Amino acid sequence: MLDVVAIGSATQDVFLKVNFPLVDKSEVPSGKAISLPFGEKLSADDIYFTIGGNAANASITFARQGQKAACISKLGQDDPADVFMKRLNKEGVKTKFIIQTPERPTSFSVLLLQAGERTIINYRGASNTFALEDLNLKKLKANWWYISLSGESSAMLKPLLKFAKENSIRIAFNPTGYHLNHYRQDIVDSLGDIDFLVVNNGEAAELLGMPFDMNKEKEVFQKLDDMVPGIIAVTRGDKGVTVSDGSFAYTAGIFTEQRILDRTGAGDAFGSGFVSTLIRYGQDYKKPEVIKEAIRFASANATSVVENLGASEGILAKDSFNVDSRWEDLKINQEAL
Repeated sequence: MLDVVAIGSATQDVFLKVNFPLVDKSEVPSGKAISLPFGEKLSADDIYFTIGGNAANASITFARQGQKAACISKLGQDDPADVFMKRLNKEGVKTKFIIQTPERPTSFSVLLLQAGERTIINYRGASNTFALEDLNLKKLKANWWYISLSGESSAMLKPLLKFAKENSIRIAFNPTGYHLNHYRQDIVDSLGDIDFLVVNNGEAAELLGMPFDMNKEKEVFQKLDDMVPGIIAVTRGDKGVTVSDGSFAYTAGIFTEQRILDRTGAGDAFGSGFVSTLIRYGQDYKKPEVIKEAIRFASANATSVVENLGASEGILAKDSFNVDSRWEDLKINQEAL
């Protein structure tokens, strides 16, 4: 049996290093926007091709940790799909369940890199037609499913959880922005079937319909704990993470980055890194010492990813994590709820 199946999106990512004028834009979160002259031809300083998508990124983490992992996504029948399949096969990820369709091209993202940040232009393509009828669920039985659905595939959540519950499959869930924006109530209704939920603080606020106030973090987690019987992780960017198992809250900062090349995939690296640790400990995955180990590896995995270009290039291998003294120390506080 498989250890874990990652269900979600798959893309071809093209990174363009650029240097375009920035303008003030108060209505966007960063307060800045890229200014491009309409109708002109512009130059990029560098280019890099790789694969991405939350299911692909997560499955590579699992495979590099020595776990039997499969990726379930929907691709086109095109050259990017061939590149995608070859890369996952090279990583040791099982690809036999990946769906290919002639109807639409493989999902494609152009990422503009500038001043340590990236702006993403995404065409969802085949990923946007990923639906329950594409799957033979009986063949996807595993110990865990890692679910992160984008586009219209978000509608699959409830039937996936129903099958998982009937077949004793543990669920790790990382909702995408699209899923939260278009199917929030479905998510809220389904939280009782989640074994591990990972969101950032903005996503947690959206789920609860309230601002995420760090001064009232305990109150936020009490509400989430009432909704989610499993483990909850709320990431806060460079402020670190808070994790709750219903009995204790664990807080940690981050490892210091040696450099930041690209933040794409940091969330996937954290979520899948956490779950890979839970998988490794089997039935003991809820023990405090396991949760602390999961926080340490997930944080290291996310840090390594942002130090590399591409969402999966920096994902840590099992051996490199265990022998690198850089990842030994991360202060983690544990407090009773």
